Amino acid sequence: MTVRVLTGITTTGTPHLGNYVGAIRPAIVASREAGVESYFFLADYHALIKCDDPDRIERSRLEIAATWLAAGLDTQRVTFYRQSDVPEITELNWLLTCVTAKGQMNRAHAYKAAVDANGVNAEDPDAGITMGLYCYPILMAADILLFNAHRVPVGRDQVQHIEMARDVAQRFNHTFGKGRELFVLPQAEIEESVATLPGLDGRKMSKSYDNTVPLFDGGPKALKDAIARIVTDSRLPGEPKDPDSAHLVTIHDAFADAATREAFRADLRAGLGWGDAKQRVVKLIEYHVGPMRERYAQLVAHPEQIEEVLQAGAAKARAVATPFLTELRQAVGLRTMVAAPQAKAAKAQAVKADVPAFKQYREFDGQFYFKLTAADGTLLLQSQAFAEGREAGTWVKRFKTDGAAVLAEAPVSLAEGVARDMAEAALSALQAHEAELEASKAAKG
Repeated sequence: MTVRVLTGITTTGTPHLGNYVGAIRPAIVASREAGVESYFFLADYHALIKCDDPDRIERSRLEIAATWLAAGLDTQRVTFYRQSDVPEITELNWLLTCVTAKGQMNRAHAYKAAVDANGVNAEDPDAGITMGLYCYPILMAADILLFNAHRVPVGRDQVQHIEMARDVAQRFNHTFGKGRELFVLPQAEIEESVATLPGLDGRKMSKSYDNTVPLFDGGPKALKDAIARIVTDSRLPGEPKDPDSAHLVTIHDAFADAATREAFRADLRAGLGWGDAKQRVVKLIEYHVGPMRERYAQLVAHPEQIEEVLQAGAAKARAVATPFLTELRQAVGLRTMVAAPQAKAAKAQAVKADVPAFKQYREFDGQFYFKLTAADGTLLLQSQAFAEGREAGTWVKRFKTDGAAVLAEAPVSLAEGVARDMAEAALSALQAHEAELEASKAAKG
């Protein structure tokens, strides 16, 4: 089975060394795995929620795209695109908005944090809060569900958004799927083993702390100057150092193999000075980053090359998105109007009315169920509760295919006053009907 993995990058800044080690490098490595179909996109619509500086967003889109390409992203293997180049995302965003509860959005972490901050400042609870921020989780759900991604690598602060996407997908499936699972339920993938680089002051490397080491910007000199500012202890050359408490060592290890790591630690314990240690770190990082920086400079100097790559990626993405959105439009009733003979439609309705029917649904307890009713609406079978709609759908599919033979093992109970032979007869009739439909499709196809 091919697994789809989707990663979005918000275009509001310039990637630094921590971004490369913690997100870019592991994502590119993962995209080369067998059986993995990767989608990488520039989340430029999401950027508008955080930033109202057009020049900054324009520059960030260029720098982030150039960084991923320079770092080795294989656009023949993956689908690399801009969010704003795939209009199906915003259309799906509206379809999902129409089935998303306001109460669910009220519980979103980002919105609650903004409301709490306004409370601390004695302001109106919604002061400065846009609908973009409020509905951010729905747009994120559209990003994920449009491509039916199975796995979404995220930080822990984003797990709630994946859970919201799952909930919205389940509600949409239940409301419009008619027994089909239109959307795959995505799983958040937290990379526990991915390194989090410390910044110059030992805290997590972040622009908000102003403690970053540049990845490409400023060239070798900027890298050297940044490493020189990393905080170390006051031990002099010749005095033993503790590698396990040095932030410099963590940055070194993110680029070193096992032998180089051990040698660096041994030299520090033997008295290697911090100045010489920092020079080693600069040399090591430059060995890995230097060739990528040259490629990055070439791409930034020729943005038309990046544009060509992104347009090709958008075409690949839309080849998947457009037919799927057409299916979703059909599901919600946004269908093309065509002439249909009334007699034929009436006959089809009459045939449908004479056949027992399964219904899947979700109760207020959040659990999923299915039931079988006779042609006249009499309840025949009632299922137990399921945690996932897919489980209920699997049993319904088996009943339709195998009929009464499934009854002995299925987690169902007969409705009050219903004899087993009555249920078996209904299941046999439904099985025959489904077989007739399949035969009809095969004859037409």
